[in-house]
Amino acid sequence: MSLRVAREMRRLRAGGLMLSSRLPIVLASLLAAANIALVRSQPQPAGSAPRIWNDADLADWATPVAGLNVRPAHISAAEYYALPGDNLRTYPVYHPDSEPAGYWEELKRKKPEPLVDLSKIRSRSDWIAAGERAFREVDTFWSRTDDPAAIAQARDPQSFQNGALKLPDGSAHGPRWVVTPKGLMLSWVACSNCHFRLHEEGSITVGGPRGARDRTGRGSVNPRVPGAQGSLPVLARYFVGDSAATIAWRMFSVPWAPDDRIEKIRDGGQQALSVLAAGDPGVFHRPHGSPYYGTKVVDLQNLHYSKYMDATGTHRLRGPEDVARYAAFISGADPMDFGPHRMLSDEQRRLRARYADEVVYAIGMYLMSLEPPTNPDLAPQAIRDEGESLFRREGCVNCHVPPAYTSGKLTVAAGYEPPADHPNRDDIIRVSVGTDPGLALKTRKGTGFYKIPSLRGVWYRPRLLHDGSLASLEEMFDPARLQPDHVPGGWKGPGITARAVPGHRFGLALTPEEKRALLVFLRSL
Repeated sequence: MSLRVAREMRRLRAGGLMLSSRLPIVLASLLAAANIALVRSQPQPAGSAPRIWNDADLADWATPVAGLNVRPAHISAAEYYALPGDNLRTYPVYHPDSEPAGYWEELKRKKPEPLVDLSKIRSRSDWIAAGERAFREVDTFWSRTDDPAAIAQARDPQSFQNGALKLPDGSAHGPRWVVTPKGLMLSWVACSNCHFRLHEEGSITVGGPRGARDRTGRGSVNPRVPGAQGSLPVLARYFVGDSAATIAWRMFSVPWAPDDRIEKIRDGGQQALSVLAAGDPGVFHRPHGSPYYGTKVVDLQNLHYSKYMDATGTHRLRGPEDVARYAAFISGADPMDFGPHRMLSDEQRRLRARYADEVVYAIGMYLMSLEPPTNPDLAPQAIRDEGESLFRREGCVNCHVPPAYTSGKLTVAAGYEPPADHPNRDDIIRVSVGTDPGLALKTRKGTGFYKIPSLRGVWYRPRLLHDGSLASLEEMFDPARLQPDHVPGGWKGPGITARAVPGHRFGLALTPEEKRALLVFLRSL
């Protein structure tokens, strides 16, 4: 039995709950904790990385797409490993006024070095440390450039006057130098580009969603150093040969459930550029999603409490290997094939770059080790206890089961009836909470489900619900959000200023005093 489960049992016994009428909830809590502990306590190899892209584990990894009842295709392990893995150390881009003496000259003399050095890994803690570094520093190979003009621009002091985030050590958050076999290149961070929190003193913590606030309420920025990366050039390297309009169409088109707004993009010229931007720092329009159905930037600091990836549960999460697979998948190992529908050209669907197994596995080990930070400004215990009683009375524990504050299961989107033989049937709750079903039914991420998120760390998240429509717990529990004239505090959608935010009506009828107590409790998780 894990220490987490044992502690929870002692706490429950001390509170007299083990023999109370809440025994089923208590048992569910312990089973959830045991399941989490099992995933996290598996033996970890030292000095070698598992072969993460294997056909056996890929076979039942993805959730079938609701509109087709088929799983998205994956490239074969043979094709994946026919290409050498990328494992290159990157280096900070400093503000010219803060660059260490001789740094630039030394950088130009460097030879390629591994980002994750297997010769130094002897234990699980070594894997986690290597993964933290990789998560912070790994760059996206699609953004690499050796263009002299781009490199000169990134070293120009003027570049730091255009919204770039300068960290306490004088470096910029985002751009990185990478020494490749072809020489020194300028690039951009991959994982930590979206998943970071900005603190009062200017430092960052990686893992949380972009836009997350610290205790002062200060939100993060969307930093950019001109020359280091631009969305369109990066996309053009991946979607080789396409115009901006065709790129946008390839990212979002759903042939089996066509949306006229998306289909018109292909002939829209410059209009395509506007739909590629989410317009909200907490929302990201990743391929297979839609500019019209938002996807919130996920909080990775409680990832190990989940059993599925993505808001719609697109892939199973069985351990760090699945995190590694997902990192590989979203960075280029995705042929974008859905049954008979092929979304890419032959050249685009060919694997052209991949990370080494040790890089993505280390990232998986690191992310599965994270815990959300504790709120430093807790209210008095008596109010928290009152809020917890309300949390139980209102039935919140049925889905948000302590101590993970999620059951790990999937709820059906409004209007979807999964088949009786669905491969994920053991995790399906055939009840909808009524939130907007667009992402789950009208996109290529459309599994027909929304996963039940963990409430751990909800106190610092800048966006709530799967689409990031809500900006605070107060807004979440305000009945006014159900009205068509409501102005969402979070993501609104292209050209929208006011709209209802439907669903998840739990707690809307509480009195102001009860809501205050409930929110105090939620902010303590």
